[in-house]
Amino acid sequence: MKIKEAASEFLAIKRVAVTGVSRHPKSHGSNVVYRRLRERGYEVFAVNPNADEVEGDRCHPDLGSIPGGVDAVVIGTRPETAEATMRECADLGIKRVWMHRSFGGGSVSGAAAEYGRERGVTVIDGGCPLMFEPTADLGHKAMRFVFTLKGNVPRSV
Repeated sequence: MKIKEAASEFLAIKRVAVTGVSRHPKSHGSNVVYRRLRERGYEVFAVNPNADEVEGDRCHPDLGSIPGGVDAVVIGTRPETAEATMRECADLGIKRVWMHRSFGGGSVSGAAAEYGRERGVTVIDGGCPLMFEPTADLGHKAMRFVFTLKGNVPRSV
């Protein structure tokens, strides 16, 4: 599947969890994604086992503690924790996962991507949901162009 199609399907889902949302947001990538999704009308849930509240909202320690569950997850943690999150997604039946990556390695884990795909999860292993419509802005679109050339945004998933 091409990245634009995978991104469109992911962003059509309106109940999304974002892992790695920080209590000290500044320009933390997960917080930026969380805020934008919330601003664009998504029902978004923050996940951080070390926080009770982030961005003025309740924070959940794990995906399983979100009342009613979610249909998609943005992984915004270190790559070494991505596999545990992917395992939780598979166990909960979550079929769409986006591992955030803009600069550097981001949250992408090859082992996590492989684990998810082996269990029928559509995994976007790179880029950012904010690089695609309907959540994109001009800056993120420019980053998508550059990061696609550099390989940080996959061309297909």
